[in-house]
Formats: sequence, structure tokens, C-alpha cells
Amino acid sequence: MATYNGLVQPVGQKRLTNVAVVRLKKSGFRFEIACYKNKVLSWRSKVEKDIDEVLQSHTVYSNVSKGVLAKSKDLIKAFGTDDQTKICLEILEKGELQVAGKERESVLSSQFRDIATIIMEKTINPETNRPYTITMIERLMHEIHFAVDPNTSSKKQALDLIKELQKHFPIKRAPMRLRLIIPQSSFSSLLDKISSWEGTTIMSRDESGNEPSIVCEIEPSLYLECDALVRNMKGRLDILAVSAHTEGDAQVESSDDTEDYPSTSTRDAEPFNTDSISRLSDKMGKQQISIAGKSEEQGVKQKLCTSCNVSFGDAKQFREHSKTDWHKHNMVRKTKNLPPLTQEECLTEMQFENSNNDLKDYNF
Repeated sequence: MATYNGLVQPVGQKRLTNVAVVRLKKSGFRFEIACYKNKVLSWRSKVEKDIDEVLQSHTVYSNVSKGVLAKSKDLIKAFGTDDQTKICLEILEKGELQVAGKERESVLSSQFRDIATIIMEKTINPETNRPYTITMIERLMHEIHFAVDPNTSSKKQALDLIKELQKHFPIKRAPMRLRLIIPQSSFSSLLDKISSWEGTTIMSRDESGNEPSIVCEIEPSLYLECDALVRNMKGRLDILAVSAHTEGDAQVESSDDTEDYPSTSTRDAEPFNTDSISRLSDKMGKQQISIAGKSEEQGVKQKLCTSCNVSFGDAKQFREHSKTDWHKHNMVRKTKNLPPLTQEECLTEMQFENSNNDLKDYNF
């Protein structure tokens, strides 16, 4: 305690507490600035433009929580100036945002979920042409020991992670669905060029009129080349879906190598609705391990799941089976060239894996 003019002043009083602190170490000194919470990241992402909405004060501290100001000689030695506002901008740009342990964990957990969501929206299972569930994506991320980088955007991390996941699991970028409208004279040339691109599917084409059109699905990496091609041909390109997924009951999932494929129509070219994927993900996430028995009806073509080595009597049973953990587990085994497991063997193995994961949380 210190006494000034008869007043008792507490020495260890923390003056600025409910703030976001940005810290920068330079020339052997520590400098800090006090900012409003949730504003630092907005400033760095160029969302917030007003510096006064970010800084609580244009003051440089050596310790924000105790209210200790930085010395002018230290500022001049480290920054070459004692202009507080200029120094604050440099610290805000280059400094490290200080967060508490629980707050950091919450931020990383939220960003982990955001990355998984982006991957779900941009990828499909090449065997089913349907997106994975959020739960499945997060499980795959954990299996390759993915760690979130808080200083990199979620989208960039998601795109890089897709390439890494492709090395271990059956997953690929969802194709883009486009409508290409070009003059009649260039139509045949466009068809030949599109047909030569790997992974491109022509959904429908309309050759009536002076400007025929094509609805196709292409790999996202080919978009710029396709756009340039259409421009050179004096045509127009319309994006129908950034990430095209199979929706509803229009198509039997092809993950199990069935030979039944639906006929395509121009209705498939409608823009993709992300809400349908959310509903599909929720439905698939709640699906429990189960198996539909073989159909007892005669004359119905059996549909074989090669991943699990089991047959089904109709498309509905086939689709429900493709959403189970049993099927997903066997798909992972298939990528490792391992034989399929029965439902009981799969359940036993998954329970064993869960038990081992639980034991890893303890130190003996």
C-alpha cells in the first residue's frame, strides 16, 4: 500500500481487465495495447476499418493488466518514434493476440467445426456422389491428427486439408455444375474440348436455336480454363452449383458398385440448395448401426454393396445401409486393402477402438 496526501492507494490494482491484449516483443522490450474483444480479428481481416472501434486507447503499455505505460525511450529504441498511434498500428498488425486457455480452446474448437463444414460442402464420397456427414469429416480429421492454425483462414486450411484427406480416404472435390451457352458454329468444338477433360460429365444439352447450351459438371480446377474457353468462343457461362451433390431419392447411391444409374434430365441442373445438405447430414448423423434384411419378394433385382459384401432388395434399403457406421467403417478398410467385416465384427472392432481411445486420456 502507498499513501499520497492521506489517501491509501492499492499498489497491485488491475486497471484494464475486460480487454483483448495484443502483445509484441521487440528489441528486448515487451509492448502491449488494449483492444476491444472480437475486434482484433475483424481489423486484421479488413472487416473493421475504424481504428477507434478497435483500440480502447491510443496508448502503448508494458503491462496492460496493471496499467503500466511503456517508457518513451524504450519506444524510440524499438520503433524509432514515440508516436503512440503509429506504434499501436504496428503492434496491432504484427503482435500476438493474448487469450485465456478456455477462450483459446473455444476459438479453436469453433474453427475446427468451421473447417469441417467447409470440407463437407465442397467434397463428396466418389463412390456415392454424396457428401460425408460433419461427424464423419471430423473423425477423419482426427485420424490424420489435424491441428487448427488460428492465424490461417478456415477456407484455406479446408482446401489444403482436402488434398491431405485424399491421400488416406475416398474423398474428392465436388464438381461444379455449369451451363455453357455458345454460338452454333462453335458448339462441336466445345463438345470435343469438354469431352477431353478428365472427370467431366455432360448432364444435358440443347441444340435448338442459334445459341445451343450444355449443362455439365467439371472439376473445380478446370473452371478458369473453361471460362476462358467460353469467352474465346463469344459465349456465356452460368454457374448453377458451386458444389454439386446428389440430392433426395433421384439417384441410388453408387458407392456399392451397382449397375443401376438414373437417367439425367435438365431438372438436375437446378442450383444446389445447401439446406438440403444440412438436413441430409443431420439425418445421416443420427443413423445408427443397422442392416436391412434381404428382400423376400421375388423378381426384384438385388443390389450388392461390395464394401460390406451384402445384398439388398430395393433402393431404399440400399440407401439406408450406405448411411450406417458399418458401411463407412468398411469403406475405410477397403482403402487399406482389408477384407470387409460383418455387422457384429464391425461393432466389436469399433467398441475396441473407442476403448483404446478412452485409455489414451489417462496416464498410468
